This record gives sequence, C-alpha cells and structure tokens, in this order.
Amino acid sequence: MDYRIEKDTMGEVKVPADKYWGAQTERSRNNFKIGAPASMPLDIVYGFAYLKKAAAYTNCELEVLTEEKRDLIAQVCDEIVEGKHDDQFPLVIWQTGSGTQSNMNVNEVIANRAHEIAGKKIGEGEKTIQPNDDVNKSQSSNDTFPTGMHIAAYKKIVETTIPGVEQLRDTLHKKSKEFSKVVKIGRTHLMDATPLTLGQEFSGYASQLDHGLRALKNTLDHLSELALGGTAVGTGMNTPKGYDVLVAKYISDFTNLPFRTADNKFEALAAHDAIVESHGALKQLAVSLNKIANDIRMLASGPRSGIGEINIPANEPGSSIMPGKVNPTQCEALTMVCAQVMGNDVAVSIGGTQGHYELNVFKPLMAANILQSAQLIGDACTSFDENCAVGIEPNYKVIEQMLNNSLMLVTALNTKIGYYKAAEIANTAHKNGTTLKEEAISLGYVTAEEYDEWVKPGDMVGSLK
Repeated sequence: MDYRIEKDTMGEVKVPADKYWGAQTERSRNNFKIGAPASMPLDIVYGFAYLKKAAAYTNCELEVLTEEKRDLIAQVCDEIVEGKHDDQFPLVIWQTGSGTQSNMNVNEVIANRAHEIAGKKIGEGEKTIQPNDDVNKSQSSNDTFPTGMHIAAYKKIVETTIPGVEQLRDTLHKKSKEFSKVVKIGRTHLMDATPLTLGQEFSGYASQLDHGLRALKNTLDHLSELALGGTAVGTGMNTPKGYDVLVAKYISDFTNLPFRTADNKFEALAAHDAIVESHGALKQLAVSLNKIANDIRMLASGPRSGIGEINIPANEPGSSIMPGKVNPTQCEALTMVCAQVMGNDVAVSIGGTQGHYELNVFKPLMAANILQSAQLIGDACTSFDENCAVGIEPNYKVIEQMLNNSLMLVTALNTKIGYYKAAEIANTAHKNGTTLKEEAISLGYVTAEEYDEWVKPGDMVGSLK
C-alpha cells in the first residue's frame, strides 16, 4: 500500500495515500482498535457534514471566512451527505468521550478533498483549506459532537422511527375495527377471564403505540436544541457575535428540520438529558411492542395444540427437522429488538451520568445507542406490520369453542344469584367436566330459560368496541 506523510501537532504520521483523512484520524485508527472495523455510525458523520457546512456559511456571513473557502467546504459536505465518501470515516465508537477524533476525521477529510477539488494533489504544498483553522472555525469538538448527534438522532427518529411505528399503529387500529364483533374469552394471569372482543384487545395495542408515539414526539423539542456555539466549555469563546443563532438557522435550512440554538450551552455540553429523554421514550415503545408481539404469538400458538385464536402469516419453514412447522418469526424478531433497545437504554442512562463539570465524556456511546435503537424500532415495526400484522385473521371456530367452554361466563350470574352460588357452579362444572348450564340447573340455582337469558357472551363485552 502506498502512503503519504501527514502532520499534526504531535509530528508526522504515515497515512494511506488513497484516503482523504489525515494525521489525527490515523492516530485514532491505530490507537483504538476496539470493535474495528469502523463502528461510528455514518449518521453522525452526516450530522457533522450538515453542521460544518452551516458553520462555513455562518463564518462567511460574519466575515471571518472567505466565500471561496465556504464554497469548497460546502461542496465536500454535500458529497459526504450524499454518501460519496463513506469509506473515509474508519473510526470506532470507543475513542475519546468527547468524540474529538471523529470531529477531526471530518475536518481532515473535508480539508483534503477540498484541496483536491481546488486542483491540487493531496499531500503536496500548503493545504487550500486548513482542518482546524478553516473547517473547524468557531467550533470545538465539545460542541460539534453533541450537535452532530442531535442532528442524527432527530433525523433518525422523524424519518425512520415515527413512520414505522405509525404504520404498525394504523394497522392495529384498522384490525380493532375489523374485529369489533368477534367475541372471545379474555385472559388475566394467563387464566380464563370474562369475554371481550378481539377488536377491543387490538384497540389496546393501538392505544399503547399512540401513547408511545406521543411521548417520543414530545422529546423532539429538547432534541432540537443544538450545542454549536458553546465551543470548549459553553462560553462561546472564539466565536463571532451572533454565531450560535445563525449557525442553527443554517442547519435548520439545510436539513429542513426545526433546529435552534440551545437555551443553555453549558447544559448542552456537560449533560445530554435530551438524549436520555428521547431514548426513554424509545424504551417505552420497546416495552409496548414487546407486550404486543408476545400476545400475538401466544394467541397464534398451535396450530392444533396451542391457543390458536388468530392466524398469522406463514413466512418461512420453521424447522430443519420437523416438516411443515411454521414459527412466529416476526414476533421473535420484534421482541429481540425490544430486548436490545431496553439494554441500550441502560447504556444511554449510564452515559448520561458521565458529565463531569463542563463536559460529558460518553458522547459516542450515547449517540451510537440512540441511533441503533431508533433504527431498530422503526425497521422492526415496518417489518412486523408488513409480514405479520396486516395478515392477522381470527380463527372463528377456535374462538367460539374456547368462549363457550370457559367457566368464567358464570360471572354473568353474579348479580342474579350471588358470587358464592356462581362460584359453586363453576367449581362443580370444572370438577365434573360438565358445562356451566348443566350444573347451574342441576344445583337448582337457575332454570334453563334463565341461564340462556342471563349468560350471553355478547352482552358481557361492555360498550367499548
């Protein structure tokens, strides 16, 4: 492999000749071989590209950067966002807790690519654009990394998570209407309970996702606050007047998202409560989705020796040894995603505690985990919807059999003959293997006509459809 020599404040470093990165990136690549190859999410890199372009435009407008340099920086940033240089960002999550190396990785790639765009050969002559003095102008890693992760997390949530959850929520809501007249037995403590409709059951699932979506959307306002302009410790040292407000406006313009400068830059650098808050809402969704997926796979269990009250799509062969076996694979995938997200929430929460004085030093960890969770939930909801939820149908025969066989229908007699006599009917029927009706008549508590009039499952589901 051919190399060229790059320099930083610590001296010379050999860098692969075909790469745009420079000395600081190469040092990090060699010093942090943890979880390699690259694991820093590209969404963070793209977030950096948006902020570097915005900073260039802001610095130019405030007359501390030339238009020529602005345009070169902006051109490379556009290329990065378009995914043209994805292989130029080789660094891992497990680096300095401020993300300094990733910030410099982006600065170096922009500077060397700009040098090339200017018609010069990388590694020869003075750089057309300087990584620190031009690309990083009016910035510090301490305010760029949290800005990059807010941009990335906000975009991921609104572009991937929310649409995926809304898609599944809408399907469950539709199913709740379709199944509104399908009366079935309820279950509490995994035991028979009084009846409800399948539609009512599904309406609970849809409502869970409604509340989860509301909680997630409520976190976006805090997540829209950007640290950029705080520089090293939140004071804004080395930034021109008005920089923080203007740079946030440019980021908002470039992303078409409602970003604004943080009300308090000291909080924005030293604490990442917005990330903790947003991930908490993702965890809430994971808890809801886990319950929904588990209910559906248990309701579909069988096909002949389980509950089998609903049918779900058969997507793949389920066993390498048992012919004809089909498993609830979408339910399993979704619940594994939920487990991962709940685990990620622990990491994010611990990361949020690592703000020491003026800087949180777990930024890369927090960023990587919230991005993974947001992506996983959005993708898993879409997959579960398209490959499972839309194809769910009631198994009417089984539903009717289980409904009519349930001892808990006796609850309808409570107000007619009292709890204790109704319990005696149920216990006797269970002991003798007979029906409720048979024992109610045999015990002399009701007539056949009274039983038929009073024990009607369809009248026991309330007014909520």
